[in-house]
Amino acid sequence: MGVQQIAAATDRALLAGRLRLAVTRLNRRLRAQADSGLSPSAQSALATIAHHGSLSLGELAGHEGVRPPSITTTVGGLESLGLVVRGQDAADRRVSRVAVTARGRLRLQRDRRRKTAYLASRLATLGEDELATLERAAGILEQLLEDGR
Repeated sequence: MGVQQIAAATDRALLAGRLRLAVTRLNRRLRAQADSGLSPSAQSALATIAHHGSLSLGELAGHEGVRPPSITTTVGGLESLGLVVRGQDAADRRVSRVAVTARGRLRLQRDRRRKTAYLASRLATLGEDELATLERAAGILEQLLEDGR
């Protein structure tokens, strides 16, 4: 590997570190704006159920990348708040399925509105050139995430 290749790899690694930190901090601030009282894992599970529709606990655990006992605890908390409802699978009565309630959907909508409003207020402080740069960056980030890796 030549000197230029090493320098380019180092630059990419530094940029990756800066992006990771900025995205992590932005995510933390957006979660705080939602003020939902839910843990990040509960917020994520609720959003996943809303996105995918009725899921078995095993399917939800797979989407969330956690073990079934963890998702059972998370779903129990969401259920106690009236945000999700559990029911039996029509084909296999041994399987529990979870769906978002109307209250859960309203909670998600409210949280998303608050997060978007916060970010929009921050964007309002930027100039046209900065907004154009962020527009291009958003497209690039979306492209990076398209392949799911």
